[in-house]
Amino acid sequence: MSSVAATYERLRSSKSFMKRFSLVARLIIAVILIIFAVFPVLWIVSAALDPTGSLGQQSLIPERASLKNFYDYWVLNPAIFPFRTWWLNSIKIATITTVLGISITTMAAYAFSRLRFAGRQTMLKGILLIQVFPNLLALVSIYLLIQQVGDVIPWLGLNTHAGLILVYLGGSMGMNIWLMKGFLDTIPHAIDESAMVDGATHLQIFTQLILPLLRPILVVIGILSFIGTYGDFVLARVLLKSTEQYTLMVGLQIFTSGQFSKNWGAFSAGALVGALPIMVIYLLLQDQIAGGLTQGAVKE
Repeated sequence: MSSVAATYERLRSSKSFMKRFSLVARLIIAVILIIFAVFPVLWIVSAALDPTGSLGQQSLIPERASLKNFYDYWVLNPAIFPFRTWWLNSIKIATITTVLGISITTMAAYAFSRLRFAGRQTMLKGILLIQVFPNLLALVSIYLLIQQVGDVIPWLGLNTHAGLILVYLGGSMGMNIWLMKGFLDTIPHAIDESAMVDGATHLQIFTQLILPLLRPILVVIGILSFIGTYGDFVLARVLLKSTEQYTLMVGLQIFTSGQFSKNWGAFSAGALVGALPIMVIYLLLQDQIAGGLTQGAVKE
């Protein structure tokens, strides 16, 4: 009997040890991951506060920390480096693209989910197939297309925000339509049928019944579209030519493009200010993001 009790005690102590070891291991891994994620941000903050503007002599805690980089390029030199113009351009382009993209995506997804028409499946598969190819493969084609469109409609051509927004809309439609359609498929068709019995039209069903139920997925698509457009560099760099039309991401390249005149302090300051809208949006809508990503993942 004593041997059984001793064996039980050893097993219990072994389980207790493994439980404590597992907890410690998870904490260590979590700390390493947090440091890995936070360190680049701390380094950018340090570079923004370092008045020397050089990474060669930079330390994590700058010796003469100041707001010189923010003041010099946001206040003293707006004509040479129009940070505020670039920032407003980015917000304008991202906002317009997001609003138009959500509007078009929602109506298209409703049609694919609720209506039955010839070619529906073929169009859905075609949209998915187009999204398989990387956008960079079509960069030259997009440039030539926008250039030719600009010959006919100048305000949609190169070096225009309208042309850039048009390209962004075309690139974001595919996956957003599929994401929205998956969410719409989880909404019971009985809602539509009961409304039709009362004489409601498809427009009334969409605007008054379905649209309020789409708030979580609308928030998710809106945030993803805004972040993707706001942070884009390649398309904006190719299609925009003049400094006044630059977005913030393209404008910041000026501080890192020179061989001997790189100013990482000004670049870091602009990057921090540019990240503020994304941080604010995410903090305000993080609950909606989690709800929208989980709902619609499984069809009922």
